[in-house]
Amino acid sequence: MTFEDAQKDMNFSYFGGGTGVLVSGLVWCIAGLVAMQFSSQSSMLALFFGGMFIHPLAILLSKILKRTGKHDPNNPLGKLALESTIILFVGLFLAFYVAKLQIDWFFPIMLMTIGVRYLVFNTLYGIKTYWLLGALLMFSGMLCILLAANFIIGAFIGGLTEVLFSLVILNQSKVLNLKTA
Repeated sequence: MTFEDAQKDMNFSYFGGGTGVLVSGLVWCIAGLVAMQFSSQSSMLALFFGGMFIHPLAILLSKILKRTGKHDPNNPLGKLALESTIILFVGLFLAFYVAKLQIDWFFPIMLMTIGVRYLVFNTLYGIKTYWLLGALLMFSGMLCILLAANFIIGAFIGGLTEVLFSLVILNQSKVLNLKTA
């Protein structure tokens, strides 16, 4: 399998990762709503536990949209997708620990963490839009810290950014796969 074939397989199977970005954006928005209705701690847990459902819901959504939701078992990029998840665990540890000291930094740290992970997704799916999404999330997280943004601002920035970018990514994947069909 060539590198380009591996990217095409990942792109087709998971709709360019756009379904995951969409579900992730909705989880961020839910976490923001939980913060408004309940507490910062509940909101952090909503992002954590909601995050556990992103991959399975993204696969389900991919299947609903007539994609396989499963890459070729010989695709070497499948390992990269799994390995890049470690970035999330490190970010979560840092965000939860720092939140004990400065609660308003939880979502900004998570924005930067998710942004770093998205930089890898261009390699996975062959969609350069992930570089822009990753950079925007990282910059947004930094700005939230530097401007001392309220706790919930970061959640809604993450949610709205991902939902909007998911629409672009889904469209790019659709166009890309039409060209190669």
